[in-house]
Amino acid sequence: MQEEQTQAILNEIAGLRAALERLAGPPPAENDWNAAECFVWVPARQYLQPVSRPNRVDLSLIRGVDHVRDILADNTLRFANGLPANNVLLWGARGMGKSSLVKAVHASTARETGLPLKLVEVHREDIATLPALMEILKAAPMPVIVFCDDLSFDHDDTSYKSLKAALDGGVEGRPDNVILYATSNRRHLLPRDMMENEQSTAINPSEAVEEKVSLSDRFGLWLGFYKCSQNEYLEMIDSYADYFGLDGDRGEIHAEALEWSTTRGSRSGRVAWQFIQDLAGRLGKSLTK
Repeated sequence: MQEEQTQAILNEIAGLRAALERLAGPPPAENDWNAAECFVWVPARQYLQPVSRPNRVDLSLIRGVDHVRDILADNTLRFANGLPANNVLLWGARGMGKSSLVKAVHASTARETGLPLKLVEVHREDIATLPALMEILKAAPMPVIVFCDDLSFDHDDTSYKSLKAALDGGVEGRPDNVILYATSNRRHLLPRDMMENEQSTAINPSEAVEEKVSLSDRFGLWLGFYKCSQNEYLEMIDSYADYFGLDGDRGEIHAEALEWSTTRGSRSGRVAWQFIQDLAGRLGKSLTK
C-alpha cells in the first residue's frame, strides 16, 4: 500500500513538472555566430536564425544615392574596425534603396575588410524585445549591426520606448559592439497627426512633442532619400542591364523603362528593379550572379 502511495506522489510530481515546463516554454536556443553573416531575431526562442542566402544586391548597383552611400559606408567601416560610429536612420522616399543600401554596405564592408561583421534583422513587431536581444549581443565576439526595416509607430504603440532605451538610454547603455540601423518613410518615425494629438491633449504640449521627436534624435546620422530624376532612373536601368548582361538596343530599353515607370506612377530604384526583372524574363536571362 505504501509503495502505491509513493508511486502516486511521484506521478503527481512528474505531472506538475511537465506542466511547469509547458508554461515556461522551450529553452533558449544556442546561437552559433559562425553559421552565417546575417541573422533574423526570433524572440520566442531567444534565437538568432541564420540566413544562408541573404536577399541583397551588389553595392555597385545602387545608384542615385552616392552621397548617403559614402556616409553610411564610412560609418560602417569605422564601426567594423572598433572605432566610434553612430546609429543611423535612413528615411525618405519609398523604393529608393534604403534597406538595400544597408544590406549591401554590410556585405561590402565584411568582404573588403575580412572582419567578422554580423547583421541581425529585427522585425517591426519585435521592437519591444530589443532589451533581451541586447543581452545576447553584448556577449558576441564581433561587431553587430542591428537592422530594423520600415520602422514606424502608430497610435497607442509604446514599443518605441524600448527602441529609445536600446539606442542610448538606460543605465548600462548600448553595448560597444552593437550599432542600430533603421529605415523609415518618416523622418520622426511617428505620424504627424499622432504628434499633433499629443500636443493638443497634453498639459505641457511642447514636452509631449519633445518626447516623440527625441526618438529620431537618438540616431546620430539622418540620411535622406528623395525621388530620383529621369536621368538617375535610366542610370539605374543601365547599371542593372550591364551587370546582368541584358543585351538589346539601349534606346528601346530606355523607352520601355520610361513607359514602365509611367504605368507605376513613379520612378525609383524599386521600379527600376521590377522593370529589369520583367526584361530579363522576356529575354530568357537569369538574374543570379
